[in-house]
Amino acid sequence: MSAALSRPLSRLLAPLLAALALAAAFDVQAQAQPPVSGRDYHELSPARPVSTGNRIEVIEFFYYGCPICYEAEPQVARWLMKAGPGVAFIRVPAVFTSEGSQSFARTFFTLGAMNQIARLHWPIYDNHHFDGKQLDEEKNIVTFVSSNGVDAKRFTELWHSPEIAAQLESAKKALDTYEVKGVPTFVVDGKYLTSARLAGGTKEMMRVVDYLVERAAAERKK
Repeated sequence: MSAALSRPLSRLLAPLLAALALAAAFDVQAQAQPPVSGRDYHELSPARPVSTGNRIEVIEFFYYGCPICYEAEPQVARWLMKAGPGVAFIRVPAVFTSEGSQSFARTFFTLGAMNQIARLHWPIYDNHHFDGKQLDEEKNIVTFVSSNGVDAKRFTELWHSPEIAAQLESAKKALDTYEVKGVPTFVVDGKYLTSARLAGGTKEMMRVVDYLVERAAAERKK
């Protein structure tokens, strides 16, 4: 490229590079500031009881059919890898009025009873959203789990069982107990609630969760 051409190009790129540098600086500054109560998270009053003993309880309310939950899952997985033994992580499927949310909740609890959640949690998200397999429909989820080595007959029996129906009812009540209005939402140690909407994104949500876990741990020591 000649000098005559490179000078105009550099003049065109300069504002873009300056804008990118400014955005990066704002991002670093935002991460350095602690999350704000009432903006990035809510404090639950009174605090809800926890059932995890000495470990900090972290509850994730999610819905397999939610695209933001799908976006958040890699962030959640990375956070879990560094959370440590002092954190007890609990997933609760959000059971709304839609048939899809109830179907997905049945699937989650059924796979949990069969010890298959760790293996199939992410593939359900990915096959539903990326591959469009509509896994909120019973026939499709039965085909999917069967193709992934799960006993289809046992899965179907559990999916329709009174035990799974009872877990669905408990999950429904949990939405009211913790005042969950949407997903993904996290509740930390029965005291604090944050979500992608409150925090401003999925990455930001996990940063707030990290902060709240540290805060809850410090408060337990007082």
